[in-house]
Amino acid sequence: MTAAPGRPLDERARLDWLHLSRVEGLGPRGFDTLLRRAGSAGEALRLLSDPAFVPGRRLVLPKRADVEAEFARAERLGIRFLALPDPDYPALMRAVDGAPPLLSVKGRVELLSRSAVALVGARNASALGRKMAVLLARGLAEAGHVIVSGLARGIDTEAHRATLSGGTVAVMAGGLERPYPPENEALFEAIAAEGLVLSEMRLWQSPRGQDFPRRNRLISALSLAVVVVEAARRSGSLITARMAAEQGRDVLAVPGSPLDPRCEGSNDLLRDGATLVTSVADVLAALPPVAGQVRGMPGPFREPDPPAFLPRASFDLAGGDPADAVLGLLTHGAIDIDELGRMAGLDAAALSGALFDLELSGLIERLPGNRVAQGVISARPE
Repeated sequence: MTAAPGRPLDERARLDWLHLSRVEGLGPRGFDTLLRRAGSAGEALRLLSDPAFVPGRRLVLPKRADVEAEFARAERLGIRFLALPDPDYPALMRAVDGAPPLLSVKGRVELLSRSAVALVGARNASALGRKMAVLLARGLAEAGHVIVSGLARGIDTEAHRATLSGGTVAVMAGGLERPYPPENEALFEAIAAEGLVLSEMRLWQSPRGQDFPRRNRLISALSLAVVVVEAARRSGSLITARMAAEQGRDVLAVPGSPLDPRCEGSNDLLRDGATLVTSVADVLAALPPVAGQVRGMPGPFREPDPPAFLPRASFDLAGGDPADAVLGLLTHGAIDIDELGRMAGLDAAALSGALFDLELSGLIERLPGNRVAQGVISARPE
């Protein structure tokens, strides 16, 4: 992009940048082209308003009053707009081809100046995958890194929850007034208060299917490396990994059972050259050195309790079958039964009944040490 870090924009220039960034059909590269030609966002807007100007594609210039309304609404909600020239704009993202000209952010903007690692993975993650996400996120935060993820169910949720106090950034596919998924709204508010939420979309825009790959490119652009914990083939996490590679970021993956479809994509990454991760030390060893950011290896892992105002379960059963919920968390790796019950949000009686039903069906195996795993021979139900 044209802009280099410098002094923050004044209010009029920032409003012009917001207006130009909201031109429908323009995109980051078109924004850059116009800025180069016109010299400023204000002049670019005047150029677009000139009937003699014929762009190569159809562009729709929003009304100034609508842009001013978004600007004022953001101010009331405590949301800032960061433009490419602003010193607070993340440096790693600024260097990426097609970086968004303007970001809306809420929370601790200083987190964008720290080294960051992205942690992404399956929405329907297993119990072991969730535990690994918490271990990695907490350990990386203790080593001085900010955790970046996309607020999705499963791995993203666990990564954010584990690092609320240490610093986490949630990148949104929609606007900052439309947190998604709805069940993570409380987590979104917690991150906005203790970490940072970020988007390139209009404040009130609901996420569409095409917006999630755009969100994924921002996750990787903010980060030194992307760590994938459980990813099926053709999943959003693999899109993030591909974009990370294109942006020159390191791609790392946690190995998973070859019998678990949730791990097929992440295992493919390892076969294609991604760095294998079995511990926080593996991630730290793979990261490029960043002066003044890494404070050394973390201490012994301690799984954090979620904040009191967040539901303790990793997902909402919403009246579903407890046995289905338990089976969805299991892989062929062993997990402690008490921990499984905590992740499933089940009391002892409900958990015992679910395990009994699954054991009768041959879908699970009870193992020594109060552990359980998915059945080695039995197929999972469709």
